[in-house]
Amino acid sequence: MEKDVIISIRGLQYLTDESGEQEPVEVVTAGMYYKKNGHHYLVYEEATEGFDVATHNVIKFTDKVVEVRKHGLIDVHMVFEEDKKNISFYHTPFGMMNMGIAATKVKVTEKQDQILLRAEYALDINDGYVGDCEIDIEVRNRRGKQAESAERPDKEA
Repeated sequence: MEKDVIISIRGLQYLTDESGEQEPVEVVTAGMYYKKNGHHYLVYEEATEGFDVATHNVIKFTDKVVEVRKHGLIDVHMVFEEDKKNISFYHTPFGMMNMGIAATKVKVTEKQDQILLRAEYALDINDGYVGDCEIDIEVRNRRGKQAESAERPDKEA
C-alpha cells in the first residue's frame, strides 16, 4: 500500500427517515496511510459545510480494534472493539454528547492495493439507544492500479 491513498467511508444507521428510507452517509477523500509498530494509520482532513474550521482525522486500526480520533470542529475519540462497549464524549459546535459504541463485529481485510474495514455496532447517545449501525472504510492507492470497485467485507464472514 502506498502512502498517498483515497479513503472511502460509508456509514449506515438502521433507522429510517420521515419517508421510511435508510440514508447512508458517504465521504470520499484523499489521505495518507502508514503502518507503524503493527498498527495501520489513516490521516485526512474533513471540511464541514458552513464552517471555516476543518477536522483533522486519524484512524488507527489492527485486525481487532478500530480507533477514530477527530480534532478541530469536532473532537472525539471513538473505539470500535468487538464485544465491548466504549464510551466517548463527542464535542460539536452545538454542544457535547455522551456516546456509547458497542461493537458486535470488527473486520479488516488487507490486500496488496486495498484495505477494507467494517464495523457493526449499537449506538447510544446520552444513555439512550439510537440504533444499530455499520461503517465501511475502503482504502486504495491514489495513483497506479486502482482496486476493484467498492468491494466491501462481507457481513457473514
